[in-house]
Formats: sequence, C-alpha cells, structure tokens
Amino acid sequence: MNFEKIKEIMVDTLSCDEEKIRPEARIAEDLSIDSLDAVELVMALEEEFDIKIPDEELGKMKTVQDIADCVARYQA
Repeated sequence: MNFEKIKEIMVDTLSCDEEKIRPEARIAEDLSIDSLDAVELVMALEEEFDIKIPDEELGKMKTVQDIADCVARYQA
C-alpha cells in the first residue's frame, strides 16, 4: 500500500515524527507541516511515484489519508 511509502517519504523529507503519521493525522495541526513543507512533500511524492499532482490539489489535502488518496488518484 502507498501509505507506508508516503509515511517513509514524510519522515525522510520533512523529518516528521513517525509515531504521529496516521491516516487521520491532520497535516497542519497534528504534524506541523506548513505550506512550504507541503510543496516539498508533493515534489517528493511526484518523484517517487512518477506522477504529477496539480497545484490545486495541495489545498485539498488536510489529512495523511487525503495525501494517500491523491497519490492513488494520479497513479491510476
């Protein structure tokens, strides 16, 4: 599943606390990811999964599950 890979990328790219990364974790509130971190994360996801995530998707991602769902959508 993509979740474990996304979790790994979040830890490597943003130094997130692995224990806090759960599907329901809120990106800004629970993980303290700001907009610049989010852009960096999207770039890492695009590279890892060989996809292109449109900029407008960034604002729709509120939880880690939203990120996983977005990656799955663009992989299809």
